[in-house]
Amino acid sequence: MPQGLSRKIRIAFIIQVVLASLAIVLGVFLVSAVIKHSLINTALQEEAAHYWDLYGASESQPPPNSYNMRGYLVLRGRSNLVLPENLRALKPGFYELKADGLLVLVDEKPAGRLYLVFQRSQAERLAFYFGTLPIILTLVAVYFVSWLTYRASKRLVSPVSWLARQVAQWDPRGPDVTGLAPDKLPADVQGEARQLASALHGLAQRVSTHVERERDFTRDASHELRTPLTVIRVASDMAMAEESSPRVTRSLQRIQRAGRDMEAVIDAFLILAREVDVEPQSEDFDLADIVLDEAENARSLLIGKQVDLEVTCNAKPRLHAPPRVMHVVVSNLLRNACNYTDEGRIEVILEQDRIIVRDTGVGMSEESRAHAFEPFYRADPSRPQGTGLGLSIVRKLCERFSWKVELESELGRGTAATIRFA
Repeated sequence: MPQGLSRKIRIAFIIQVVLASLAIVLGVFLVSAVIKHSLINTALQEEAAHYWDLYGASESQPPPNSYNMRGYLVLRGRSNLVLPENLRALKPGFYELKADGLLVLVDEKPAGRLYLVFQRSQAERLAFYFGTLPIILTLVAVYFVSWLTYRASKRLVSPVSWLARQVAQWDPRGPDVTGLAPDKLPADVQGEARQLASALHGLAQRVSTHVERERDFTRDASHELRTPLTVIRVASDMAMAEESSPRVTRSLQRIQRAGRDMEAVIDAFLILAREVDVEPQSEDFDLADIVLDEAENARSLLIGKQVDLEVTCNAKPRLHAPPRVMHVVVSNLLRNACNYTDEGRIEVILEQDRIIVRDTGVGMSEESRAHAFEPFYRADPSRPQGTGLGLSIVRKLCERFSWKVELESELGRGTAATIRFA
């Protein structure tokens, strides 16, 4: 799991250690600078004050001269040739002579100038022992504590990570729940993690039962629905073979068209119910034939309305898919256009890579358009036609075959639905 909890905890601890390290390194630098400058400067000034006190008591008091420090005294009016050459040009103040590796304090009194010279290497040694070394030890302690904390945190989250890996390996069509059985859990899965594993085990069992029940329902429903449709189709075919009045003939034709529509819907539902990796039975077909056929069926929905239905075939594309699926898609788009258009026109435009169904109906607001593909949603509930499933079925079928469905609408101006195939 590239974004697993263990990885996030590891990253958090690494960031924590890096930030702590940067802070400590900065602290080392600051402490070193403080020791080499502020503390040494203060120590030299105190040493100079002490010397002047001694000098005031006895002018024969020699300048300080020790292992770490060397002093020079130049009385007022005397030559400074007694000083090393690199000190002669210095004015009163504190200096760091990097080239010579010296820290120098020049202190001036009425009696003269006192030069106190401190070896820079000694200052660096003091900075190391009193600043760098303690901070390094602190850094090691921080690393050690962070490592222990990370190990403890990893042990705490490892059961959750293990559960996540188990669930990630499940097949939605039939999750393998044996790994989460109480007797199969690792020893470190205890407490809340064991409760979570038990809950996931129960959930997976219910999912498996539900999936199996849905498969059985799909198979049984398909069989039960096809049987009466076959009877209706055969009976209508036999009735059409006999001489009947024009009114009865039109009714039989409507029965046949409704039966074909129902068969197409059943096929579409079965395709949606199948697994994604199970390819439906497809074939090459002319899209124009289906569009013209469905447009002819849709004209019966416009009887009594002042609506013109026109089909424009600017191209005659061929698709490889189940033809009944395209029948369902085009039929639903045309049925919606007919149901929500009271006057004006409905245009069906067929291009090489798309089909457009445009109407001059009631249209939809922006809010309604945002919910148009939701199941059972109807933009105008006052109209008796439709159940609100048409566009939902269209979108699901288009997603199944990698087609793209687009919807443009303006309230009071009409709607345009576009299916893109490429």
